[in-house]
Amino acid sequence: MFYLGFQLNTRTVIFVRMSEWKVKVNQESDYKIEEEKGELLFDGKALDIDLLEVGSGKYHLIHEGKSYSASLVELNKEEKQLKLKINNRTYNLDIEDQYDQLLHKLGMDNLASAAISQLKAPMPGLVLDVMVKEGQTVSKDDSLLILEAMKMENVLKSPADLTIKKVTVEEKQSVEKNQILIEFE
Repeated sequence: MFYLGFQLNTRTVIFVRMSEWKVKVNQESDYKIEEEKGELLFDGKALDIDLLEVGSGKYHLIHEGKSYSASLVELNKEEKQLKLKINNRTYNLDIEDQYDQLLHKLGMDNLASAAISQLKAPMPGLVLDVMVKEGQTVSKDDSLLILEAMKMENVLKSPADLTIKKVTVEEKQSVEKNQILIEFE
């Protein structure tokens, strides 16, 4: 198996164990990276890279006689996304492991977002602000409403890209835990 490690700061090291990846660079180009008999293959060809970590999240690499400076700008483990800067040029990488690829082949990669039909109150509280209306389209992590609970304001966000079907609460309304706040189409 191939291990890829990133050190984000002096305390955090993230290792990803892989045998095959599909990598999309800047939402355009797809590449297949795999490990076979201890050798790293890039689109089926052996990838010969000399890599040296020169600082926290900073690397120097040599490939085909050319020198490159690389740094890890951002890592989103949940979304399997990386932002790398190589020779002052930024690259956004979306990564699929063999399990993501299998779910895609089986048509099961969108089940989680398809199952979202409601937003429920995570705790009892008071609705301070409703930021959406029926028929509105929202993106993942857009703010939907503010719920005050235990003297703290909690911004509830969209779990995915969705359309608001019905807002079942209004400002200044008290709600109980698991009460439906918003329904999605």
